[in-house]
Amino acid sequence: MRLRLNLATNPLETQRRFLVGSGLVAFFAAVVFLWLGWHVYTVRKVDEEFRTRTEKTRQEMAKLEVQRQELDRFFHQEENAKLHDRAAFINGILDARSFNWTQMFMDLEHVLPAGVRVISIEPKQVGSHVEVKLNVGATSDEAALKFLHALEASKEFTEVQVQTFAAQTTGPQSSDQKVLHLTTVYSRT
Repeated sequence: MRLRLNLATNPLETQRRFLVGSGLVAFFAAVVFLWLGWHVYTVRKVDEEFRTRTEKTRQEMAKLEVQRQELDRFFHQEENAKLHDRAAFINGILDARSFNWTQMFMDLEHVLPAGVRVISIEPKQVGSHVEVKLNVGATSDEAALKFLHALEASKEFTEVQVQTFAAQTTGPQSSDQKVLHLTTVYSRT
């Protein structure tokens, strides 16, 4: 016959729950550690690639800067500077000749109401548009205002600025009662 006797002063405790819990925590900690290690590895690899590309870009920029300085020296030589000035002058002449002056006068004719006549016109090419100084004679204030409204409403003439608007004081042979001096920008699109 067997008899079970417990001679211990404390009852027997099993550590199984503690061991399983710490094993699970250790497993998850190892997984997190491996994931963080992989993340650090990929970040460092990307950072290394970025540094390599940055250095390559800096070297290319330095090379291009040297080329730019060489080109600046070349173009600032006296004979090349004269050639550049001559080319700019010829391009200005070509721009002036390629502008359709007839079309500008036709557009001006469409906005000119009855009782208004152009006394003088001074066009000046500025880039892609033309600045026009106009001296206009009108038979009345009403005709002058019609002209201004028509000029401002047109698509071709913009930035209308009236310089002076005065009564005609010269010569009785002129039918102009009012004289209008203005500037406008003509740009045909």
